[in-house]
Amino acid sequence: MISKPTLFAVTSLTLALAANLSAADWPEFRGAAAQGHSDATNLPLTWSPNSHVAWKTPVAGIGWSSPVVVGTRIFLTSAVSLNGKEEATADRSLRVISLDATTGKTVWDVELFTATAPRAHRKNSHASPTPVFENGRLYVHFGHLGTACLDATTGKSIWATQEFAYSPVHGNGGSPVLFEDLLIFSADAETAPKVIALDKNTGKQRWTFARQSEAKKKFSFCTPLIIDVNGQKQLITPGSGVVNALNPKDGTEIWRFNYDQGYSVVPRPIFAHGLIFISTGFDKPLVLAIKPDGKGDVTATHLAWSIDKAAPHDPSMVVIGDELYFIADNGILSCVDAKTGQVHYQERCTGPISASPLVADGKLYLQDEKGLGVVVKPGKTFQILAKNDLAERSLASYAVIGSDLLIRTEANLYRIKK
Repeated sequence: MISKPTLFAVTSLTLALAANLSAADWPEFRGAAAQGHSDATNLPLTWSPNSHVAWKTPVAGIGWSSPVVVGTRIFLTSAVSLNGKEEATADRSLRVISLDATTGKTVWDVELFTATAPRAHRKNSHASPTPVFENGRLYVHFGHLGTACLDATTGKSIWATQEFAYSPVHGNGGSPVLFEDLLIFSADAETAPKVIALDKNTGKQRWTFARQSEAKKKFSFCTPLIIDVNGQKQLITPGSGVVNALNPKDGTEIWRFNYDQGYSVVPRPIFAHGLIFISTGFDKPLVLAIKPDGKGDVTATHLAWSIDKAAPHDPSMVVIGDELYFIADNGILSCVDAKTGQVHYQERCTGPISASPLVADGKLYLQDEKGLGVVVKPGKTFQILAKNDLAERSLASYAVIGSDLLIRTEANLYRIKK
C-alpha cells in the first residue's frame, strides 16, 4: 500500500510532468527550440573531474543519446551488454533511465527491447537517438531496433513497436520529432530509405515518404527539423544525396534540393535569417544555405551560398545573431556570416569532435570526443574563454538544467555547476 505522503509526491510529480514545459526544460535533442540554444544564465565557465561537479552518476552500458530534462527529472537511454562484456557483437538490453536531477540517483530503469548481436560503428551506439518529452510522456527511439512511448513518471510502457525494422549501416542515429499527434523519424536504410510518421498515441503508422536520390550509398542518420515558412509548416529532413521539405501532416513533398553523392548525413538542420543550413555528409561535406520558399526541385534556384572547407560530418551547427558557427569533426571551428557565407575565421578549437555545440549565457560551448569542454566567446574574432578536461570519452551533446550543464561521457553523467 502506498502511504499518503508518497502518493501525494507521485501525484504532484505526475502533474508537474504533464504540465506545459517551462523555459528551463530541455525536452529533445538540441533543446526546446531544437537548435542548440538555452535561455539559462550564470552557467559554469570552468570545471574538471574534481571541481564544479554537483554529482557524477555512473551509467551502465553504452549510449550516445543526449540527456532530456523536464523539471526535476532527467531521461536518457543506454544499451547494456547482456554478457557483461563490451563486445561489438554482444546481445543488448535497450533501456530507458530516469534520474533525480537533484541527486543524480536512479528513479527508474526499464528495459524496452533486446537486440541480438547488433553491430554499430565505433563512433555510434545502439542507443544514440535522444528521447523527446511531451505532456507527461517520453517517446524513445532505437532506430531500426524499436520505438516506444512511456509514462515519464513511472516508466510504464504505453506502447512499443518493432514493426518498422530496416537494414541499417553502422547502427541507429537520428532522433524523432513530434508534430501535433505524430511522432516522425527518418529511416535512411541501406536500401529504400524513407521517413515514417506514427500516431503518437498508438504507435501505428500514419504516413511514410519514400526518399529518392542519386546517391549510391543510401544510409544516413539525421534528425528532422520542423519550421514555419509563410504560415506553412515544413518538415526539413536531410538524407543521402537530398534534403526534402515535407508537409508534416501527411508526408507530401513541398520541395527538394539535391547534393549528389553526400551520404551518412548526421548534423540536424537549423533555420535562421530565412535560410535552412545543412551539411551534406561524407565523403566531403558542404555547408549549404538554402531558401525554403520553393516548390518541387529547387536545386538550381534556391541555393543562397555554400562552403566546401571545414564542414562538419557529425556536429550540428548553430546561429548566434548574424553569425553561423560550425565545427568540423577534426576540431576546426568556423564563424561565417549567416546571410552571405563570408568567412570571418576558421581556427583550431578542439580535438576530434562529434557532439553538437550549445549556445547559452552569451557563450558557445563545445565538447570533444576526449572529454575536453571548450568555451568560446561569440563574435567575428576567435577567442577561447576556457578549456575544461573531464578526460573521459564523450560523443553526446550538452543539455542544460537550471544554471548547470549535463555532460554524458562513456561511463558517467555529470551535472556541472558554477
